[in-house]
Amino acid sequence: MIRSLLSRIGSMSVVLVGVSLITYAFVFLTPGDPAYTILREQQQGPPSDAQVEAFRAEQGLDEPFVVQYASWLGDAVQGDLGISYYRSEPVTSLLLEYLPNTLELALAAVAVSLLLAIPTGVASAVHRDTWIDRTSQIVALTGISMPNFWLGYLLILVCSLWLGLTPVSGAGTLGHLVLPAITLGTGMAAVVTRLVRTSMLEVLDAEYVDTARSKGVRERLVVYKHALRNALIPVVTIVGLQFGFILNGAVIVEVVFQRPGLGTLLVDSIFIRDYPIVQGVVLVTAVAFVVTNQLVDLAYVALDPRIEPGGRGVSANE
Repeated sequence: MIRSLLSRIGSMSVVLVGVSLITYAFVFLTPGDPAYTILREQQQGPPSDAQVEAFRAEQGLDEPFVVQYASWLGDAVQGDLGISYYRSEPVTSLLLEYLPNTLELALAAVAVSLLLAIPTGVASAVHRDTWIDRTSQIVALTGISMPNFWLGYLLILVCSLWLGLTPVSGAGTLGHLVLPAITLGTGMAAVVTRLVRTSMLEVLDAEYVDTARSKGVRERLVVYKHALRNALIPVVTIVGLQFGFILNGAVIVEVVFQRPGLGTLLVDSIFIRDYPIVQGVVLVTAVAFVVTNQLVDLAYVALDPRIEPGGRGVSANE
């Protein structure tokens, strides 16, 4: 158990270091001088050469790439992600300020997707090759094909501007959360619906399901107690992986709805070349993605006790 835990921590550390190195390299190689851009934004005018050189020396931008990255990585390991060039605030504090809104949106989007996908996928499998099945597949295909930003603007137009049901932008209330969550969760719902249908079709043809039916168990119990539990095992993988993609998709959705979060913070920082914030947001997103994958493995054990931590299943002879 301890060896497995240490192996997981080691793998996570390697992935995170790799992500941070690639991000830092892209930032370092990006054309343009962040010192000039930041000073121009702060002064609302072009800075002098002396001001630019002083800023570069103060922030360590005149150091070689290896020195800059080693210094940043050493501080990041201790929880210090540096100081924002433009805001002059600790990046860690800014991330903790904006992160709750993004997590709220991501969790709400997952909830929306599961509430839509699981009943629809089960109904589609139970009523295979009927109009219910065909309709759900068409809706799922539409959801996968529809860009988030287009759906977001469409919902704003209809629900906010025409009907006046929800606020156009912002955060803080349930009304501010509904449209962004639907926008972000629709694509994931489409993916999960198709997977639930496929998984349920396989399980419903299993021998133990036929045995339960032959014993006179009600069909609803057969579907939701015996079949659905086992059908959810592959779904957990997709939901875990999709959560990482949802955090990335939140960037677009937060910009569309002008919702304060890591997405808007990242986009604003890219435009003004506030690189410490860019690196911090990317690192936090990578941590969330990696941790989610590890939690997926633990969820396997909860759904099927025959699966040991680490992914090794129990054979029929054990």
